[in-house]
Amino acid sequence: MAAEVPPDALGRRVSCGTDYGTVRYVGSVARTAGIWLGVEWDDPQRGKHDGSYEGTQYFKCRQLNKLVDISVRECAVSHAGQEEEISRTCANMRHINLSKNLISSWDTVIVIASQVQNLETLNVSENKMRFPSTSTFTSNAFSNLKILALNQTEITWTEVLLCAQGWPVLEELYLSSNNITVLERPDNVLLTLKLLDLSDNQLLDGNQLHLIAQLPRLEQLILRNTGISSIHFPDAGFGCKTKMFPSLKRLAINDNKISQWSSINELDKLPSLRALQCNNNPLMDTEKNSETLKQLIIAKISQLEILNNCEILPAERRGAELDYRKIFGKDWLEAGGHWNPEKNKPSEEFLAAHPRYPALCLKYGAPEEGELKGRQPLTLKNQLLTLTIKCPEKPEQKPVEKKLPESMTIQKVKGLLYRLFKIPGSELKLSYESSKLEGKEVELDNDLKPLQFYSIESGDCVLVRW
Repeated sequence: MAAEVPPDALGRRVSCGTDYGTVRYVGSVARTAGIWLGVEWDDPQRGKHDGSYEGTQYFKCRQLNKLVDISVRECAVSHAGQEEEISRTCANMRHINLSKNLISSWDTVIVIASQVQNLETLNVSENKMRFPSTSTFTSNAFSNLKILALNQTEITWTEVLLCAQGWPVLEELYLSSNNITVLERPDNVLLTLKLLDLSDNQLLDGNQLHLIAQLPRLEQLILRNTGISSIHFPDAGFGCKTKMFPSLKRLAINDNKISQWSSINELDKLPSLRALQCNNNPLMDTEKNSETLKQLIIAKISQLEILNNCEILPAERRGAELDYRKIFGKDWLEAGGHWNPEKNKPSEEFLAAHPRYPALCLKYGAPEEGELKGRQPLTLKNQLLTLTIKCPEKPEQKPVEKKLPESMTIQKVKGLLYRLFKIPGSELKLSYESSKLEGKEVELDNDLKPLQFYSIESGDCVLVRW
């Protein structure tokens, strides 16, 4: 075998597929047969070794000290190696992936991290480890750590809080699939945390969340598949904001057991909430029409900007809120609502079910009797809109009255108008006016949305331009 290795192999450039490297060692390796070549790859991410094998350094890679990001996932790593070996060879590392290895103790993680001075990201998920059970934590190994993943490590919430004493600047903490069932109130720890992932842990109930509700900087909370069936913020009444989760912007509660609209009402109490994921809850089965379901959620949570990863456009919010105001108008009247503010005293039961209704009446005015509509069956008659079609740029063209299904998309409306006015549909620009909009025009700017998306009503006027 040795004869096959050229005498000038050391220092030669080599390639393997699209990767290039330099031969740094030619010779034997302890307890193995044959002649080995040690290669330093141009791409420092490639390769499982740093020139050493089983404690013996056969050659040194000049680039290892430049490594910033390293992954040794599923490489059977069980300990830190020789003393200070990591700090000598990889002094500039900032991001380490140690997931799915053979690390059995958090102490081992501390030894590794203490040799990486500027460590910012650490993933030790899928290592079944022992964690400290007392608060004798003195290490500064994680003084710069901002992102930590501990998924599937069997850590408990109590152990999280003990270890957290050593995470002074941590911003993101991932704890999915750890069988966490009980939360405790953090005491002077996790104060810098912006993201917390507790997904795939079976929490006892939604009230567990109250224990972590005072984390001052928490912006994103992931509670996917945690078994919670309700959410409640008892410190705030109807139409008021809670003091809990003061900075929370993004909340994921998908794949849970939430079945009551009251939990969605409660989310409007969160002062900073902007994005919500709530798919795959029993609540989603209460409305057969997915568009109606979406509109109800939008109308109930005033500041929401993103729902199930879809942006809520201003026209969509306006349409959802106007429809909500009309649909529940009769219930409002029957519960003591009135157009006269002095007589407007809706019942506690109505306000509990529709806490945003008073705010919608202030925003758009109380619904007039002619606007009120119950949940009517979706017959064709109920879906037809009588609209006036006008061409402002062609005053000689007489207005045309048309009956159109409210489910008709803007794209199909353009096709109809093309046949009516002989104008290419791609050049048409549509908007509409309503007596309730005080002379304002609303652009019909999304070809894929139906007329009902824009809350158009019979008697409104569609304006055609090109």
